[in-house]
Amino acid sequence: MPDGIEILSGGHRTRLKWHRLQRRPEDIPFTPARLREGMALGASMEVDLRRRADGGFACLHDETLDRETTGHGPVATATFGDLRALRMRGQDGMPTEERLLLLEDLAELAATGADPATLVQLDLKESDAALDGRSVDAFRTALAPVANRFILSGGDWAAVRRLGAAALRLGFDPCDDDTLGTLVTAADAERFIAAALDRAPEAAMIYLSWPIVLRADALGVDLIAACHAASKTVDAWTLNPDHPDAAAALARLVALRADQITTDAPGVLETMFSNSLE
Repeated sequence: MPDGIEILSGGHRTRLKWHRLQRRPEDIPFTPARLREGMALGASMEVDLRRRADGGFACLHDETLDRETTGHGPVATATFGDLRALRMRGQDGMPTEERLLLLEDLAELAATGADPATLVQLDLKESDAALDGRSVDAFRTALAPVANRFILSGGDWAAVRRLGAAALRLGFDPCDDDTLGTLVTAADAERFIAAALDRAPEAAMIYLSWPIVLRADALGVDLIAACHAASKTVDAWTLNPDHPDAAAALARLVALRADQITTDAPGVLETMFSNSLE
């Protein structure tokens, strides 16, 4: 069975990142068991971060607790104790026995040992305006002993730099909801990537929506090559097997030498790519 870790092609390695700590689409997001499994395999994984009331962080995607957990209301108004009592909901919306992960839990699990290749992306879902000194202190205190296991990313570069500067590797996502529609000509694509690289010169990785990468490619502009020329790696997000023409998109992203592809089904993508070579 494929392990969903990477695709090797033409001497290049494209890692398959487990979106929201999911190795399979039916997985409950952000579970300790899946994190341990990924660390043992040396996987690349993603965890979303939301600020909680005490300045620390919870591993959740949404601003509110209702869809993902047994709680209610904004994450930002929930205390450590409130969140510790909650359980995650499954993909069917039903409560499970899985507790909600907090940033402190991530750090504790990472400290127990992992394959050296393990990398956990902390995808910050907060703006710089939502952060304060307590947030910075809580973040850096929790991660200081295990910073080499993590990369901090987000769309608000000021927020990413504020939390992660001098603490761990940084990543930047320059893609907005309307970015794809603005790429009409090759010059549009060139301006887009030039602005992204100029905005986040310290970023080690650039996170690009895969349709944007392929739209630029169709216009004759290689966004991944532009990032590589600036000494940055590229994550193409989020490609799943049920997307139209997923196999062709996967093959092209690998051919363009994407360093990482985010997916909810890494094993299926690995098999899909292998089958395309037969």
